[in-house]
Amino acid sequence: MRSSGRNSSGGGRGNYRGAGNQRDDKQKRAGKPRPEERRYDVGGSGSGSGGPGDGPRKGRGAAARGGAKGGPKASPRSQEGKGAKGSRGRGSAPARPRELDAKIEERNRARYDKPQIKTPKTFGDQEGERLQKVLARAGMGSRRACEELIDDARVEVNGKIVTEQGVRVDPEKDEIKVDGLTVATQSYLFFALNKPAGVVSTMEDPDGRQCLGDYVTNRETRLFHVGRLDTETEGIILLTNHGELAHRLTHPRYGVQKTYLAAIQGPLPREIGKMLKDGIQLEDGYARADHFRVVQQTGKNYLVEVTLHEGRKHIVRRMLAEAGFPVEKLVRTSFGPISLGDQKSGWLRRLTNTEVGMLMREVDL
Repeated sequence: MRSSGRNSSGGGRGNYRGAGNQRDDKQKRAGKPRPEERRYDVGGSGSGSGGPGDGPRKGRGAAARGGAKGGPKASPRSQEGKGAKGSRGRGSAPARPRELDAKIEERNRARYDKPQIKTPKTFGDQEGERLQKVLARAGMGSRRACEELIDDARVEVNGKIVTEQGVRVDPEKDEIKVDGLTVATQSYLFFALNKPAGVVSTMEDPDGRQCLGDYVTNRETRLFHVGRLDTETEGIILLTNHGELAHRLTHPRYGVQKTYLAAIQGPLPREIGKMLKDGIQLEDGYARADHFRVVQQTGKNYLVEVTLHEGRKHIVRRMLAEAGFPVEKLVRTSFGPISLGDQKSGWLRRLTNTEVGMLMREVDL
């Protein structure tokens, strides 16, 4: 029968890989391996085991080496290892001697372990900071504005005018001035407080009274008060952490002037100004005023201005009381070149860099 003949010949789909398969017999007769058995590495003379297809195949060596049909290239080390075993008989490079590896390692160490060459300062980091950067940090304006100050010959370093850009300075040692005023380049703080009446002129008070330290409690840097004011005297008082400046501002040698407004009762004689300027005899010696004038008069109420450079205790009150005119209210309106202006009572403000320079010039700093 036909049906039995087809089954015996193995032409069905379910018997493709079984025994007596006609396609397998044809491949065996042709000497071609199946795809899963095909070798992609191409050797020299075909010394490996196999049938007639194990010899070198023309036209496929380059493709096999390049990986187009034979997969990725084998690394030199893997080829070297295979060549040492002689599995395929392929040509492989000889193993590198250990002496050569040692020389290469020694050469690499000598190349990367060289001592660092110390370049001269002209080619490396120069000392100090650029002048315009120091001026900008000190509050003289932007760097561009500070460069314009240098171009206009308004800046001097250690007594010499600087007109070239890029000059380097040491803020800790060099003396820098703008328009003749010293620039505070270090981390110094300068404040002016309009002290109200009833505040003690100390940074701390053991009795718990209101003091100057209550107005600067949020400052990490310790500040000093420059001079004192009576508890009932109002007006400007300076606070700073610049010890030398604070010392000179209160030293009699430098004679820094202070100006006060005093409310007194009249009438005032015409010679009161000459009397105060000539000197008033007090318990601790003569006290002289540098300047005196009447600012305002309303009936018998007078508002007078007294300027003097002394700093003795209660000096203004004692002078006017000795002259016959007790003080009812006293306000200090200026300390050297720093004036109170319209600053409100109890307000603290930071001095400008120009004001700091004026203070330093006042005491030769």
